[in-house]
Amino acid sequence: MIQLIVSILLYFVIFFGISFILNMLIRRTWVMAFIYPVIVLLIVDGISTFEYFKNPIGSFSIAFSKLVSLTIVDIIILSSGLLGTIVSGLVIKFLRKNGYQMF
Repeated sequence: MIQLIVSILLYFVIFFGISFILNMLIRRTWVMAFIYPVIVLLIVDGISTFEYFKNPIGSFSIAFSKLVSLTIVDIIILSSGLLGTIVSGLVIKFLRKNGYQMF
């Protein structure tokens, strides 16, 4: 149970930070929220990225089967990372609205 709480907090903070920095650098508020599913796919699939180019049909079927077989704990942890990217986008929008121009 402690590992679940720490994992949720860790994923939230890591992806909040990455998203916040990426939003400041490229000034696109929701870019990380769109990139996050690709990152989840790379975390979950266990397949080399080059395999998607060499054998796309087989790679995507393996990746889809692994995504479907995730447990509820994995889904909660990965969802906390998505929540971190969304909260980061909201914070960036709030800060820009209040006059803070980052980079």
